[in-house]
Amino acid sequence: MRILIAAAGSRGDIAPYTGLGAALRAAGHEVALATTDTFEPLVRAAGLDFRALPGNPAKGGGGSGDKRELMRAASAFITDLGQGFADATADGTDLLLLSTTTAPLGWHLSEATGTPSIGVYLQPTAPTGDFPPVVTGTRSLGRPGNRLAGRLALRMTDRLYAPAVTALRERLGLAPAKPSDTRRRRERADWPVLHGFSSALVPRPADWRPGLQVVGTWWPHHDPDGPLPPRLADFLGAGAPPVLIGFGSMAAGEGERLSELAVRALRRARLRGILQSGSAGLAAEGDDVLTIGDVPHAPLFPHLAAVVHHAGAGTSAAALRAGVPAVTVPVTADQPFWAGRLAAIGAADEPIPFRTLTADRLADALDRVVRQRAHREAAAKGAERMAAEDGAAETVEAVRRLSGASVR
Repeated sequence: MRILIAAAGSRGDIAPYTGLGAALRAAGHEVALATTDTFEPLVRAAGLDFRALPGNPAKGGGGSGDKRELMRAASAFITDLGQGFADATADGTDLLLLSTTTAPLGWHLSEATGTPSIGVYLQPTAPTGDFPPVVTGTRSLGRPGNRLAGRLALRMTDRLYAPAVTALRERLGLAPAKPSDTRRRRERADWPVLHGFSSALVPRPADWRPGLQVVGTWWPHHDPDGPLPPRLADFLGAGAPPVLIGFGSMAAGEGERLSELAVRALRRARLRGILQSGSAGLAAEGDDVLTIGDVPHAPLFPHLAAVVHHAGAGTSAAALRAGVPAVTVPVTADQPFWAGRLAAIGAADEPIPFRTLTADRLADALDRVVRQRAHREAAAKGAERMAAEDGAAETVEAVRRLSGASVR
């Protein structure tokens, strides 16, 4: 079967699909991943075909977390994405796998071409009484309030995608239709959505409709036999397990301030540290501090005492998988949600919102998660639960099962 995965966003929104795509390819499928040009090397390194989606992922966020700024950035990104989406995804496809960001566009392509589709989401988006929408933070509004807020969040998404959907449907020769109408038709048909996160963090809500499954985390593709960089391996072996500090695709332009803050916090907490440069450009050197670039989480995280991170879905899952406690510093979007989930199961300290981060707060949090056993024990319990899951294998089986049914 010729399978096309369509995903868009920052690196954390793309990397999990390289592992999923590799598993589908190993099962005998022809797999292509459509995303923006920035991630072509990532896709090809996983042995997948690459198809270019228009749009600049830098427009999708990564700033201070101001909600109006985020909405403007998301609107600009979606407008770009909608232009040419059909060209990138239409030809030679038997099954479309659509991410959270591409599904509101992909539904219309599926309608126009008759190509079946399945959702492959990294975040829970369906309304539930269990928790509020992932983009609104972690404060529960009660079960009725959470469900209402979830429905309102979907309507906001419909509005965000409306201009791009209108242009795409016109280009595809489809009759005009509101994004909300298309979404509701999918929901009434129990359109299948596979969620690539762990039930250790988000158990499947009992009030979700049929067709929504939590299958387990999709891990980014990496060479399991690839060694760690020599300087990093030497640093890890030269003393006590260090703390990794990194903000992924967040905090661009704040590298100098954050680097100084991180080093002060590490030294106050009497801990060795690794700074992962990321988009912020973190950098510091010394006998007790090392700076690294892009290193896969899987071989590195088990060697750490703790991870300080922005609480992206992928980094949150990787820290828990390694049984390593975390200090989370959420910036925007779904990051407060994942930070709250880690704290709720005890695998992380209470989140420190990015705008309130100081060296003293970080040092105090590091002291708790590294030197108190409770956080590490909770992380180890989460890791044990995650080890029993195989999100990629579950998805391969679901694709086999669902592809024989009408999943349009």
